[in-house]
Amino acid sequence: MRSDLLIGIGSVAAAVGILSAAAISTEGDVVTSAARMAPEFQNIDTWLNSEPLKLNELRSKVVLVDFWTYTCINCLNHLPYVKEWNQKYKDKGLVVVGVHTPEFAYEKSTKNVMEAIKRLQIEHPVAQDNSYSTWKAFNNHYWPAVYLIDKQGKIVYSHFGEGSYGATEKKIQALLAEPSPGATAGATAAATAGGG
Repeated sequence: MRSDLLIGIGSVAAAVGILSAAAISTEGDVVTSAARMAPEFQNIDTWLNSEPLKLNELRSKVVLVDFWTYTCINCLNHLPYVKEWNQKYKDKGLVVVGVHTPEFAYEKSTKNVMEAIKRLQIEHPVAQDNSYSTWKAFNNHYWPAVYLIDKQGKIVYSHFGEGSYGATEKKIQALLAEPSPGATAGATAAATAGGG
């Protein structure tokens, strides 16, 4: 995280208006009763490495939304972990979406973002958010910022800045292990139909 943005996770959550400080543990987990539905990706200029994605079509998947920009050193330090999680878990139900939100005018260039994606060997989808519409929808204020969205579409974890990679990966694993929405109901209906 940029040095001028260093503050505690609870304070960050309260400052950005996502949650009260009491709603987040030190690991960034959102208290279940305080979890909110993730907003849709909004006014994306260009989708790179992917067709346009919609969060409501990704239910039953775990989604990691990573706000970044290609000149942010903290984002570049954080990126290898995001790329590793994509490789490790994409076949297990994780969808990683990088939301490239520019800090400087030249970072709005699709050509520059495409060159950075190629240079940095990013394979996951990248949404170019030049108007900050998705950034604002998430009430985000920081680069890098990670939001984990569960299979029901709720934001259940966030982390701002570098670090907490072990805690983030454990949360990814836990979310992937949860049943998909309707899986329990479907299993119960099948058992009832078969046991009649």
